[in-house]
Amino acid sequence: MAANRIRVAKDKAELVKSLVASKDTTGPFQTYVEVMVFAAALGVKYKKRVPLGETTKREPSPIPQENFASLGYDLIIKLLGITETKDINILSSREEQDEDKRTQIFEEYANAGLEILQNELRGSVDYSERILLFLSLERDGYTSEKQEFDLRSFL
Repeated sequence: MAANRIRVAKDKAELVKSLVASKDTTGPFQTYVEVMVFAAALGVKYKKRVPLGETTKREPSPIPQENFASLGYDLIIKLLGITETKDINILSSREEQDEDKRTQIFEEYANAGLEILQNELRGSVDYSERILLFLSLERDGYTSEKQEFDLRSFL
């Protein structure tokens, strides 16, 4: 495992790059860190973790956890570690296995969130607009299960 770095699954690398604002993208995020934190939150919301499999070596290269800490997002990695393991000692431990476990939990939630985003953004031109629509529907309680067509509503 890359020491103290958050990795991106190879099959999600293009998505992650496209979610960061640039002259070539309609990405709503400023940094890879923000993309990964948003994706992890999405994974948590759907209670879904997906192992990474093969990871990218560059673009985006594994992100140093100091980048998360400098933006105040290191707490999310720690909170997910506690929530998943039910062991508060995972926070204070400097042991490599505990750091690796916290990192793995975060990476798997983020990978699941990226998978969800990949499905939601398929065919979309403006990612910012599509994500906003997706979040609005979530907030209002609409999910794909609730949107089934039901003739009884016309009776």
